[in-house]
Amino acid sequence: MNSDLEFAIKKDIRNNPVVREVDLQQTQEFRQTLTLASLIVAMLLFWAWPHLEVMRSGYRLEELRTERNLAEARNRHLRVELEMVTRPQSLDERARRVLHLVSPTEQSTLVIERVPAATPSKAIVADARRTGSGR
Repeated sequence: MNSDLEFAIKKDIRNNPVVREVDLQQTQEFRQTLTLASLIVAMLLFWAWPHLEVMRSGYRLEELRTERNLAEARNRHLRVELEMVTRPQSLDERARRVLHLVSPTEQSTLVIERVPAATPSKAIVADARRTGSGR
């Protein structure tokens, strides 16, 4: 029974005064591993950054092409609509319907002709003087 009592009593072992020393080799290996890992991460970022920029530019290019195609389709639609609105038959119909205009008769039509100017231009007069004084 004595032996059982010895094992049941927990012995207090004091190891507080034990001083742990820094392992210089382990510290050096840790620094080397950390440096190597940092180098690998930097290389991966250096490789991945331009790759991601190219992909992002490609996506943007496709978006711009889609926008351009939509704008061209809208432009075609607007040009057709403009041609429909400005054709003479459509203008005549709108003038009669909206503005209540009527077609002109021959009696109400006035023809204006352009008459050339009566006085010659100064360039012609100067030319005539040069030829006249040369004789």
